[in-house]
Amino acid sequence: MAKAYESAGVNIEAGYEGVRRMKKHVESTFRKEVIGGLGGFGGMFDLSQLNLKEPVLVSGTDGVGTKLMIAQEMKKHDTIGIDAVAMCVNDIVVQGASPLFFLDYLALGKNDPEQVEQIVAGVAEGCRQSNCALIGGETAEMPGLYDENEYDVAGFVVGAAEKTQLWGADRVSEGDVLIGIPSSGVHSNGFSLVRKIVKEAGLTWDDVVVNGDKKVSLGELLLTPTRIYVNALQAFLGGSSINAAAHITGGGLVENVPRMLPNGLGAEIKLGSWEVPFVFQWLREKGELTEEDLLETFNMGIGLVIAVKKVDLSEVMNTLQSSGEKPIEIGHVKNGEGVEFKGELQR
Repeated sequence: MAKAYESAGVNIEAGYEGVRRMKKHVESTFRKEVIGGLGGFGGMFDLSQLNLKEPVLVSGTDGVGTKLMIAQEMKKHDTIGIDAVAMCVNDIVVQGASPLFFLDYLALGKNDPEQVEQIVAGVAEGCRQSNCALIGGETAEMPGLYDENEYDVAGFVVGAAEKTQLWGADRVSEGDVLIGIPSSGVHSNGFSLVRKIVKEAGLTWDDVVVNGDKKVSLGELLLTPTRIYVNALQAFLGGSSINAAAHITGGGLVENVPRMLPNGLGAEIKLGSWEVPFVFQWLREKGELTEEDLLETFNMGIGLVIAVKKVDLSEVMNTLQSSGEKPIEIGHVKNGEGVEFKGELQR
């Protein structure tokens, strides 16, 4: 092996080993539309197999944010890839698009093949949960830009939908009912505040927190992967039961619900209509956060909001429940702007 590049901090052989290790994970995500395999200069996907009359491609890209720092400090890398996929696919499925293929970008200070495999295995798991093919990506070793134990992960997804069956604000009307679908916890937003709270409380990721009769390390609690909502919405894609949907990410319900509403319409949300997960109650107490702080930063237990007509409410709720979801009627669309909250968050 040539020594010059290695002397600069880049291990080419480790890169080859990383690709070998990730191959089985990548191939486990393939769909019939995938052409070729891992190792080409570009991933290929046969759109002619989709049988869409007026196909619209819907794309999204995102990362995991500073949640990565917890994974790195805990040396637990097997779930962070799920987060990367979730943050992308959830953004396009709320527009009525089925995710088709995904590409990941992993930049790191030192190429550790075992660590790379764990990260990509998580990406592959997220893709399997989304019925989305992982058709390519990049692993870049960048000594000098990242410390040896640092890395960053980002992703890019492409989905498709019939042009006439896209969901969006143009389909929403006054009186539409808002349905919330629970989150799995903090997901992948607000972690700069989370890390600040933990640091100022003098805690470590290994400290144990108690939720009822359950004990878990703080790090494990916070690394709970972001929920992927593709399966929850799959039965509605291509149909007319859902008018619009919002993925509740940074900015919480305050910022994200208005993104699915047309000008002149706002939302009224009834606080207390759902159970707030333990992790937010813990953050509220340790960080001495106000209700406003919480609602403008975190999802507070609602990872997805759907707008449906009143006449479709029962059908949508039953379909969601039959797929294992626990949907909650949390509010409605009304004249006005923004989000108005009624009641108080559960404690």
